[in-house]
Amino acid sequence: MSQRPKILITNDDGISAPGIIFLSKVASAFGDIIVVAPDKPQSGMGHAITINSTIRIQKTNYHQSKIEYSCSGTPVDCVKMAVNHILDQKPDLILSGINHGSNSSINVIYSGTMSAAIEGALEGTPSIGFSLCDYSLEADFSQAEQLINQIISNALTHKMPNGICLNVNIPNINSSQLKGIKVVRQTKGNWVERFEERQDPYGRNYYWLTGEFVNFETDAVDTDEWALSNGFISIVPTQADLTAHQTIKQLKYFEV
Repeated sequence: MSQRPKILITNDDGISAPGIIFLSKVASAFGDIIVVAPDKPQSGMGHAITINSTIRIQKTNYHQSKIEYSCSGTPVDCVKMAVNHILDQKPDLILSGINHGSNSSINVIYSGTMSAAIEGALEGTPSIGFSLCDYSLEADFSQAEQLINQIISNALTHKMPNGICLNVNIPNINSSQLKGIKVVRQTKGNWVERFEERQDPYGRNYYWLTGEFVNFETDAVDTDEWALSNGFISIVPTQADLTAHQTIKQLKYFEV
């Protein structure tokens, strides 16, 4: 009898968030799950790691997994801790999420969910970050369960390119409206941001970051934002290499 795959699961919303509870339940049909996730919400942490304070882990039982820990560190810390300390061998697959809210377009830069998946790819393990475009704690993750199953199955069956992880975003629509899955590129877009100035009860000023996302490619039909707007789950192959390869020759005048 062949050994079941080892699937490491993490997130950035915290180990007890509804999204990761749902993902671990789905993934348990495909292999033995190991859960190492933050002990508190860590959204927007990007690829941060803990170097100036301690990291603590504690056994938990949110997922009924034999190996399950909450971690005081960031999502990337969780992957590093699992791969380099908790486990005696690398997992066969790393899943991050399901995030409460979109990680399409430029959001991937800030996302703790996706940074955990990118860290998995850096460790040489096939990795996927899942996000649902619904920030509500009552979000219904089951609407896309069939297609999530298909994505996990394909990742385990087919060899993924080395150093690449998948950024999977799921539109906030019901299952009857979902048209399928599209492998696309990241939309060129950005946030127009502002800081709202407020006062605490003591009259001291504080600031709250807010803003709105602007899509610079509203006419493009090969992007994650287009796919999501048209009823498809988007998959963007993502990597840690941020080199602008196409400009290397153009910038040779800097060389001496």
